[in-house]
Amino acid sequence: MPALVESSKKRKSSKNAGAPSKRRAVAEDDFTETLSTIEKLENEIAESRKHYNNIATLISMLDVEKSAKKPELAVAVSLCRVFSRLMAAGNFAESSRAAENEKIVTAWLKERCLEYQRALLAIMREADTTSQITALTLSMRIIKERITHIPGAENAVWSTNFKHIVEAVVEAQDGQDLQTEFIEKFVKEFEDVRYHTFGEIAEYAAIRRSSDVFDTLVSILSACDDVPSEGHEFEDFFATPGGKNKRLTSVGSHKKRAQEAWLAILRNNISPAQRKSLLRIMVHHIEPWFSRPELLMDFLTDSYNVGGATSLLALSGLFYLIQEKNLDYPQFYHKLYSLLDADLLHSKHRSRFFRLLNTFLASTHLPAALIASFVKRLARLALNAPPSAIVVIVPFMYNIFKNHPTCTFMMHREIRDKDLAADIEAAGMDDPFDPTEKDPTRTGAIESSLWEIETLQSHYHPNVAAIARIISEQFTKQQYNLEDFLDHTYQGMVEAELGSGEKPMRKVPVVEYQIPKRIFTDRLLAEDGGVDSGPAAFMRGLWDFS
Repeated sequence: MPALVESSKKRKSSKNAGAPSKRRAVAEDDFTETLSTIEKLENEIAESRKHYNNIATLISMLDVEKSAKKPELAVAVSLCRVFSRLMAAGNFAESSRAAENEKIVTAWLKERCLEYQRALLAIMREADTTSQITALTLSMRIIKERITHIPGAENAVWSTNFKHIVEAVVEAQDGQDLQTEFIEKFVKEFEDVRYHTFGEIAEYAAIRRSSDVFDTLVSILSACDDVPSEGHEFEDFFATPGGKNKRLTSVGSHKKRAQEAWLAILRNNISPAQRKSLLRIMVHHIEPWFSRPELLMDFLTDSYNVGGATSLLALSGLFYLIQEKNLDYPQFYHKLYSLLDADLLHSKHRSRFFRLLNTFLASTHLPAALIASFVKRLARLALNAPPSAIVVIVPFMYNIFKNHPTCTFMMHREIRDKDLAADIEAAGMDDPFDPTEKDPTRTGAIESSLWEIETLQSHYHPNVAAIARIISEQFTKQQYNLEDFLDHTYQGMVEAELGSGEKPMRKVPVVEYQIPKRIFTDRLLAEDGGVDSGPAAFMRGLWDFS
């Protein structure tokens, strides 16, 4: 009996196994029949004008009104071929001498073409990734054919049809791959597409101030980082440019379009996170497109005044405008000095800040009092800084002292008055540095000393203690390469100590090898739950292990 049951199960499972293959065969037959129908309708349109109604049939087969999520891509490709042939044959060209019935046919064909393009836009917005990319390719092909074969259609096509394509790409559902395809295959490849994309994004960002599509707009613009230089020859065009359109071959026109697009983005209601993302790409992706970089001044100064990480990110862009465009910002160093706080040394932008600070303080024309304030503030912050930050601060100070030797009095200053020296030796002195002063030229740091760095020479981390000693040694090294210290982390320093290259111990550490029975005894505790009064009672209880 078990054997009979088993065989029946096998027969049942084999019967079920054949069902999917039958359904697959039926689906393949249906697909083959659909392709045959599409090919027949397409060929009839090519044979005679009397079959133009087949265009409407094909559009109905595309059936995007009910659902654009699962379109018939074979129908969409066939319609693209149909309209491309009709445009190449001149059936879309209008002529004043044409008969009335010819004009009616032309108008009907244009209407069907617009209906087809609207269907492609719906597919781009709602369908799966493969369908979205296919619809984008077909839409761009129609644009190329219209510009190439319809006289005078260039401006209208770029301002209407292409505008709708950009909107569909930006607003597409799960359209990351679609946007990448648009950027890589069209925007970055063809200069006329890039030029008109700038214009459409500027208009889109100015009208629809929504943060939902902010990242998409920024990604499209930032991908266009190949700024044409003076004398650049524009040759890579998607569609043949009109002979009178000088703007497509002008470097100034391209920069102006990009500048307008970025300004429209910057004028949006952007969040703090979005502001930071813009500041990160400011120098390399945004400023090169601006023929008038001073237009960025308001955005950068507002960001610089925010404080925290936002101010750190705004530094490079603001300094570029000051250095290259001679823009005036009198409170630059005052604001820079205020950024030196405890949070800075724990920030993930710490390395970037020190690179910029090294540039800002490099000029030998800066007053010694100003330089001394920065050095003293960093020394004070180093007392509570993580080891990975201290190993950057000390070499940074070394380089500062080499560039500004008038500040070296902070490391060693002889007191010539013997009586005063004796008094200071006996009673000490107050640090003349005022940490609450906001003006770096009036802190009194130049009259102070770097006792903080000498304190760090006894730091618990041996690497920090060793590097802090360079301030007390002769300055025989010309400069330290700051890049060798910027990327240190606390985890990396610990792993270097505990890694495979372990350092041999010079002295065996003292450890407790007798485990005490107890530390606090009953005699230490009072009846009321407190502690016996007096240090003697405390010590008796602490050391009584019996």
